[in-house]
Amino acid sequence: MSAGLPYRLGAPAGAAARLGLIVLRTDETIEHEFRRLFADLDVALFVTRIPMQAEVTPETLTAMEAALPAAAGLLPDAAPFDAVGYACTSGATLIGPDRVSALLRRSVDVRMVTDPLSAALAAFAALRVSRVALISPYVASVAAPLRAAFEAGGVAVPVSRSFGLAEEAAVARIDPDSVLEAALAAGRGPDVEAVFLSCTNLRTLEAIPKAEARLGKPVLSSNLALAWALARAGGQGKPGQEGPRTGLHVGIGAFLDRPQ
Repeated sequence: MSAGLPYRLGAPAGAAARLGLIVLRTDETIEHEFRRLFADLDVALFVTRIPMQAEVTPETLTAMEAALPAAAGLLPDAAPFDAVGYACTSGATLIGPDRVSALLRRSVDVRMVTDPLSAALAAFAALRVSRVALISPYVASVAAPLRAAFEAGGVAVPVSRSFGLAEEAAVARIDPDSVLEAALAAGRGPDVEAVFLSCTNLRTLEAIPKAEARLGKPVLSSNLALAWALARAGGQGKPGQEGPRTGLHVGIGAFLDRPQ
């Protein structure tokens, strides 16, 4: 029997960054949008899923806390991660970003852990935005804690609107034109500096550049903010620049055009 074929071992996939993403079982949107956002970057993006009920309530969201270490433990462990994101805005809000980070670090070797709430607050700071209109797909008991978390983080929310849904499957079916109309209605007032479209399952990338063009204000989403934070953690920001760029809809390299 002959010896095996000769081979050489190289570096892990993703020369620019090694990123992980924990996605809800019910989420149909974020992976599709992340493929677009990361298309032009040499990153390795590994995705795992976490159990989640079909109905979105504070109770079903907080129940994910117990499953976070196991979900993170399904990420490849052959090499450390630059960053791992927990892809649930409301879940991170109710469980708490610090608790999320501690739970994920039990199971994965990672330099930085983030989530859409933390990423959004960092993005607002980078854009020097302190008054936002909040759009949520969910019922009041789920939407209200996010508004409170923004305000606790120093960001006023003078306008808060919701589609009032409880079933996660319906969220991914809200068409981008409905998202656009909601963003325009919420963001027109002079007391609003930016619009935030909450939920990783909400389809936002088509609506964002159109809304910004008509409002003349930044429009961010959970997926956009989270992708930006992961890219920054992986060293993908342009030198000497920071902040999510308005009108982004093709790649993270376009995020960063605001001088420090």
